[in-house]
Amino acid sequence: MKLSIVATLYQSASYIEEFHSRVSAVAMTLAGDDYEILLVYDGSPDNSLDIAISLTERDHHVVLIDLSRNFGHHKAMMTGLSHAKGEKIFLIDSDLEEEPECLLNFDQQINQTACDVVYGVQEQRKGGWFERWSGRWFYRFFQALTGLALPENIVTARLMTRRYVDALLRHKEREIFIAGLWHITGFEQQPQTVKKSNTSQTTYTLRRKMSILVNSVTSFSNAPLIGIFYIGVSISFFALLYIVYLTANWMFLAKPMNGWTSVMASIWLLGGMIISFIGVVGIYLSKIFSESKQRPYTIVRQIYAQRQN
Repeated sequence: MKLSIVATLYQSASYIEEFHSRVSAVAMTLAGDDYEILLVYDGSPDNSLDIAISLTERDHHVVLIDLSRNFGHHKAMMTGLSHAKGEKIFLIDSDLEEEPECLLNFDQQINQTACDVVYGVQEQRKGGWFERWSGRWFYRFFQALTGLALPENIVTARLMTRRYVDALLRHKEREIFIAGLWHITGFEQQPQTVKKSNTSQTTYTLRRKMSILVNSVTSFSNAPLIGIFYIGVSISFFALLYIVYLTANWMFLAKPMNGWTSVMASIWLLGGMIISFIGVVGIYLSKIFSESKQRPYTIVRQIYAQRQN
């Protein structure tokens, strides 16, 4: 098969029909009749599933992967990629914020440069000032802690070769940060600027973004654990200096000291640091616990597709 197109469905009911029509036209241009459209239903609260099932009944190119519940955007994408059969795989969101027609330019670039991935980059990050600022802050913070310079303002849309996707699927993490996996898989990856519109309300709340930040850093770096060690050494060093100072003050100056404030401040400071350090260690232990159970990161309830004769 020449081309596989993978998209996830979550609150996508109002976009599915138009998405299917536009992406089918692009696929026909590039691959003729030799393509498939894989839709991964990620437990959406709307009627996306019913609409997608009707598409499989009308179009033999459409394959619907029905997940047993909502597992999250990144895990749903990896599930779709694992079912793709094409020599080239195009990953895109179904909400039409990224135009399906960008596949034509992606394919032209991947053929001209012989690279393995062409990924979309926003002209300007969508949203208000806080979303743009938090996006820049996220990438810089991630790079500082992990040493990985992820491309900024990337979008979901990307065209990948078969060998790249096979390598990507070798990662078996249960807690997935897909942008990091895209990067560390390697191969030659090239950006292409795309226009991203704002057609739907984002499902990435501040709480969810913070969860992704914690997961991404702890998945790709042990810097927080190393930082705890150095902070502990620094505190011990300054505490030793303070003990020397107190001893000298008692021996040579013999002045009474009012120590209640310093003692209480030290207790609260060290107590808070100890609790936070235990929390960081706990996060890493929880990830080890999650990985050691070897649970599947998604469960497929049913696959809808027409039988090919």
